[in-house]
Amino acid sequence: MKNLFSLCVILCITFIACNSQNSTTETTATGSSSSKTEKKISRRNVSITPANSYSDLFFDSMKMENFITQNNISDSVARRMRSFYNTRNYQYAWFSSNGLTEQALGFWNLRNYATYLGDTSLKNKTLEKKMDSLTAEDTLQVSASDESVLNTELALTQSFIMYALSNYEKGYVKRKEMERFIPFEKEDAVTVADSLINKKHKDDKYFDDINDDYKSLKAELAKYLQIVKGGGWPQITGDAKTFKKGTSSAEISLLKKRFQISGDMQAQDTSNVFDDTLTNAIKVFQSRLGLTQNGLITTALLKDINISAQQRLQQILINMNRMRWMPQEPQGPLILVNIPEFILHVVDGKNKVFDMAVVVGKEGHNTMMFTGKLSQIVFSPYWNVPSSIVKKEILPKMQSDPNYLKEQNMEITGNAGGLPVIRQLPGEKNSLGRVKFLFPNSYNIYFHDTPAKSLFSKDKRAYSHGCIRLSDPKKMAEYLLQDNPNWTPDKIEEAMNSGNPQTVSIKKPVPVFITYYTAWVDENGLLNFRDDIYERDSIVANKMF
Repeated sequence: MKNLFSLCVILCITFIACNSQNSTTETTATGSSSSKTEKKISRRNVSITPANSYSDLFFDSMKMENFITQNNISDSVARRMRSFYNTRNYQYAWFSSNGLTEQALGFWNLRNYATYLGDTSLKNKTLEKKMDSLTAEDTLQVSASDESVLNTELALTQSFIMYALSNYEKGYVKRKEMERFIPFEKEDAVTVADSLINKKHKDDKYFDDINDDYKSLKAELAKYLQIVKGGGWPQITGDAKTFKKGTSSAEISLLKKRFQISGDMQAQDTSNVFDDTLTNAIKVFQSRLGLTQNGLITTALLKDINISAQQRLQQILINMNRMRWMPQEPQGPLILVNIPEFILHVVDGKNKVFDMAVVVGKEGHNTMMFTGKLSQIVFSPYWNVPSSIVKKEILPKMQSDPNYLKEQNMEITGNAGGLPVIRQLPGEKNSLGRVKFLFPNSYNIYFHDTPAKSLFSKDKRAYSHGCIRLSDPKKMAEYLLQDNPNWTPDKIEEAMNSGNPQTVSIKKPVPVFITYYTAWVDENGLLNFRDDIYERDSIVANKMF
């Protein structure tokens, strides 16, 4: 009996000691409990449910363990993957039921750019083939039970972790911060902003310091957080026609207060007179929205003025998240198109080369976010009319006007799928103008000239069928061929007007980034906002907040 009692005491002491040890460590999905290993793995966040999650798809943790085993993933990457999905409670990061998320497209852009610069460590032919297929889909419905989608999800996470570990200087992207590159649950925007602004790191290393655009926008986030906490700015009522220079009203005084709060008016003018001070403030506001600076109040401008500070705070947060997917330091030439800005930027490293107004896809014919490599110029091109345009636009016009094709300088070259194959010959009426620029992609999007020059004078330029029209295509051609002595400006002009298609390969192809920013800080330090023309902000906001 005495021996039995002693054995019980020993077992109890052992049980207590084991429990004590386990309470200070975290376990992996496989159940191991090495404190040295597990301190690098976030706890599983079981508070995340389909009701409050960012994505609406979840998967079983053991499927990830099988993926890790089958693909012989290294321990360091495997630990990161476990930690990444523990934070999300095994919620998809790169997919929702509607297909690839914005973050998936953003990371794939960044990853492709790295491969263009020679990073071969990220090459994965299976993943590349799958992403080419997925990004080519106009609409996509995804099921959590689709093993192919889950394998793509996990392969993207593996690639993302490998990219982060090899491309960011140690310490500037913390493990927990990397896990927040993709939102995982709905949160209050003020709480998120507070956390981003006030969180301090012991080593004084921050992601802000390796991403200048992110850092600049974060400084504006701090300002807007204080504005929101202070109650925002007043809403302006009344008909836009009543806001005329020289008139007086209480609403004009409120309008001045609104611009003072947002920083568009520096003077502490509280009068109710529409004077030069207010006109100048309106012009500053218009410039920050990419509008013609005429100092006039219109119904459309009043709508922009009345967007609340809370909404602008959310917009800044959404775009800070997008800026995580930009190269921290572009190397060499880069062509960047910001769709909502309707501007193409050419940079060389950190140096600006030139900007150019562009026309992008109208709603329903969206210009997509992707990365390509501009490798060819086609002078005096044919326009091979897409079958969708043939079916929806050209066939009805042919039926009502038998001479339509001849009048538009078009010809039928064959038949495919029951539709005529139509192309437009080079010439003044050609929809591609006198030159096009090719960077192969699954969307069949490219840059081109246009005969419709009047559209470039408009503030908002979403009119195309998806491709990007350039306001000064000759300038682009001269820039891309500047290292080719055979292509002088005169020869480029001649080729553009020859009427004979001619393709020229670029000696050093230039990466192209197609992006979607509706908030950023420009080179003059001004915070810019743009309309959410494809409602991407709205989609993300409904998931994040």
